[in-house]
Amino acid sequence: MDKPKIVLGVSGGIAAYKACELLRRLTESGHDVRVVPTASALHFVGEATWSALSGHPAVTQVWESVHEVPHVRIGQQADLVVVAPATADMLAKAAHGLADDLLTNTLLTARCPVVFAPAMHTEMWENAATQENVATLRRRGAIVVEPAVGRLTGVDTGKGRFPEPAELFEVVRRVLARGGDARADLAGRHVVVSAGGTREPLDPVRYLGNRSSGKQGYALARTAVARGARVTLVSANSELPDPAGADVVHVGTAVQLREAVLKAAADADAVVMAAAVADFRPAHYAEGKIKKRDGQEPEPVALVRNPDVLAELSADRARPGQVVVGFAAETDDVLANGRAKLARKGCDLLVVNEVGERRTFGSEENEAVVLAPDGTETPVPHGPKEALADVVWDLVAGRLA
Repeated sequence: MDKPKIVLGVSGGIAAYKACELLRRLTESGHDVRVVPTASALHFVGEATWSALSGHPAVTQVWESVHEVPHVRIGQQADLVVVAPATADMLAKAAHGLADDLLTNTLLTARCPVVFAPAMHTEMWENAATQENVATLRRRGAIVVEPAVGRLTGVDTGKGRFPEPAELFEVVRRVLARGGDARADLAGRHVVVSAGGTREPLDPVRYLGNRSSGKQGYALARTAVARGARVTLVSANSELPDPAGADVVHVGTAVQLREAVLKAAADADAVVMAAAVADFRPAHYAEGKIKKRDGQEPEPVALVRNPDVLAELSADRARPGQVVVGFAAETDDVLANGRAKLARKGCDLLVVNEVGERRTFGSEENEAVVLAPDGTETPVPHGPKEALADVVWDLVAGRLA
C-alpha cells in the first residue's frame, strides 16, 4: 500500500527545531513526509536537515522545479498538511488566503485535513488579530491545536509554547486514522473531560484511591482535539503527559475535581466524566502519620460520602443543550447495573465497562457498551481506547448537531 503522504509546513519560529522530532516520528511510523519550510524557517533549521530527515528535497519557493508545478501538486497529493510551528504571521496568511511562497500556495490547494500547531509569545497569541485568524481557520474546518503553557523564548513563561512533539504526533495520528471522516466536527465546541482517579487522604502518608490510570480520559481528550474541539482536561493523579492542545487542570481529591469540573463546565457544550471519582472519603484526617501499635488493632476508618459530580452536572446543566456523559466501571451484572446508574444519574449517555485487577485499568485497550435513556445500546468491541473515544464523540456530536 502507498504510504500516507504528509506535508509538514514549518514557519519561522524558534520552535522549528522541535519539528525535527515530529518529522522523525512521522517517518519512522511509516509516513511519506515532505517538508515545506518558509524562508524564515531556514534561519532556524537548514534545508539539509529537513532533506536528510524526510528523504525529499525541502524547497521554499514556487520557482524551484517549476516543471513539476509544486505549488499545486504538493497540496493536491497530500493526505494531511501539518503546519508546525505555525507563527502568528503564518496564521494570518492562511486565514486571509495569501500565497507568497510554496507553503502558503500548498495550503490553498490542499483538499485534505489541515492541522496548525501555533507557537509564539503569549502577547502575540492573545492579540485580537491572532484570535480572529484562528477563529476563521477553525470555522473553515482547519484544526488549530491550542498552544501549551510553559517556558517560552528567554525567561518568558505563558501560553504559546509549542506542544511536545510526541503529543502532537498523537493528534496527527488520530486525524489520519479517521481518514475521510477527519473533519473538525467539534470545531467551535468546548468540551470538558475528567480523567484519572481521585485520592482521599487519610493522613500525610496514606490515602484511599483506585486503579484508574487516566488513559481512557486522555484518549478522549486527544481525540476531541483532533476533531477540532477546545478541550479542558481535569486530571486526577495521572502520570501521563499533558495531551497537545488541551488545557489541563490537575487535581487530587473528589472535592477538588468537582470544583474544577463545575468551573470548566460553565461554558462547555459537553462534559465527559471518565475519571474514577471516589464515592467516599475518610471522615477525619490525621495530621500526623497513624502509627502501628504493638498488640493493638487499628481504629476503624469512618467514611463520609463525596459529592456526586455526575448527578449534579446532569441535574443542573450549565447551559441549554449541554451533553453530559458518564462512565460506569462494573464487576458484575454490567448492563443491569449500568441501566440503573443511567436512570439514577440522569446523564445523556453512560459508558459501561467491566473492570477488574487485570482488566481495563492501566490497559491500552477497552471494551464497552454506551447506553442511552431511550434504550439504545452502542457496543464497542475490544480495541484501543481511542476507538471507544471516537464512538463517544460520534454520539456526542450527533446530539450537539
